[in-house]
Order: sequence, then C-alpha cells, then structure tokens
Amino acid sequence: MPDNHASVPLRELNNGAFMPSIGLGTWPLDDAQAGAAVVHGLEAGYRLIDTAENYNNETGIGEGIGSTSVPREELFITSKFNVKWHSVEGVRDAWENSCTRLGVEYLDLFLIHWPNPAEGRYVEAWEGLVKLLKAGRVRAIGTSNFTTEQLQELVRATGVVPDVNQIQHSPYWIDDERLAFHAGHGIVTEAWGPLGRGKHNLLQAEPVVAAARAHKVTPAQAVLRWHVQRGVVPIPKSADPERMAQNLDVFSFDLTPEQVLAIDTLDGTAGAPVSPMEFGH
Repeated sequence: MPDNHASVPLRELNNGAFMPSIGLGTWPLDDAQAGAAVVHGLEAGYRLIDTAENYNNETGIGEGIGSTSVPREELFITSKFNVKWHSVEGVRDAWENSCTRLGVEYLDLFLIHWPNPAEGRYVEAWEGLVKLLKAGRVRAIGTSNFTTEQLQELVRATGVVPDVNQIQHSPYWIDDERLAFHAGHGIVTEAWGPLGRGKHNLLQAEPVVAAARAHKVTPAQAVLRWHVQRGVVPIPKSADPERMAQNLDVFSFDLTPEQVLAIDTLDGTAGAPVSPMEFGH
C-alpha cells in the first residue's frame, strides 16, 4: 500500500502547530478495532489520528501507534475530554489520563468534547487548556461542538482563540454562519461524520454520484474533496484498509465550482443535526 502522507497538505493553526488536512476517525471502534485501524491508517499515510476519552479506545490506539515505526513527531494525535473534567485542574488530570492511555508524553490537539452549557463550566475547562498549551503539554487546543457564541465567550475570558472547532459537518449539515466565524478568527473547522455517518444515503445522492463519476473516484472521495475545497478538515472513520487509502487520496483532483454548489444543495435535506445545547459527553 502506498504511503500518501507526503501528499497531504498541512494547515497552520492559530497557536503555531501544523495539522494534516485530513485525518482518521476512530469512533465507534473498540480498543482492538481501533488499534488495527491505526496500524492500517499509518501504513496508508494518515498522520492525524482522532480519538476521545468517551470512545474508550485510547489504549488500543496507543498500542497501534507503538507497534509502528512512524516517528512521534510525524503524528498529530487528537483527543477530547468529558464534562467531569471541566475545571482548570480537571483538564490537567484529563490530559494525564489520555497521555497514559495513549502511551505518549504530549498531545498534538486536545479538545473540550462538548460545551455542556447546563453545567456552565466550559470557560474553566478552556482556562485549563490554555495552561496546558503555555506549559508545552499540548501543541494545539480547541473545542468540539461549540457554537459561535460559546467560542466568543472563551476568547473574551482568556484572549486565546481556539485552533480548531470540531463539528458535525457534511453536505447535509452546512453551517455557513459558523464556518464564516471560524474563518474570520483563524479557527480550523474539523468535520466529524463527514460522510453522513452512514445515514440518509449520502453516498447515493445524485450530486455526489455525478461528481464521483465525472472524476472517476468513489462517492466518498467526492464528498471528502468537497470538504477540503470548503476549507474543512474531514476525519472519516474506516476500518477497511482499501477504503482508508481511497479516503486519503483526495488531493489529486478538484471538483468544479458547479459540482461543489450541486452538493451544497443537499444541505438541510436530512433532518436536524445534533444540538450542542443539549447532547454532550
């Protein structure tokens, strides 16, 4: 299997780190599945590996990473922590726990998994992340599933802008207002569920199939290229080595503006996305 990592462009983040433009998602894989997926993914050329405390697979991912010869400095390991750690000291504990499970000395990106506004402590969690960043324990910090208003609250409280906001984003769920806010503040938009999470037949949708046919690629490649051209970093989950390699190979063709707009028309046709104001780990 070819190593494609050299062909994956890097994105410079607000706080100085560089992040690959596509990554490997690992939810809902268990330890054994995630470990095997990471080995195949690294062989295929992935360098951004995304996990979370709540996925319960950090240990397996750490074992997968440890069984390969890829240098640690080439990797961009992301994890996320749950609401029980939403305090300045709690975040430090969450970081230690994730590093221990993953078998690493630092994280490349650490995210607040959900804002959990009912708990009202995400600003304290952000203050904890800022401390980790300044201490060199993490290379980049960010959020997951935050609204623009919640992001503004973090910046007002600390003066530190998140590197990344990881959100549910696919052709079915485009949030142009939030994406514009991200772009205006240098926040990279990272997409979880970039292929629609296997629901609503996204990969059979006519604009997707037409774009794939035109470029002789898979429907998944067409959708992932759509994300990239919109400035979004997708993290598709796959445990299949062949599909992993295909998903990574989206930097050798360009969708036309007309094809991007046609895929855009799917927005809002598959029900509502999850709400950051309600659901949360």
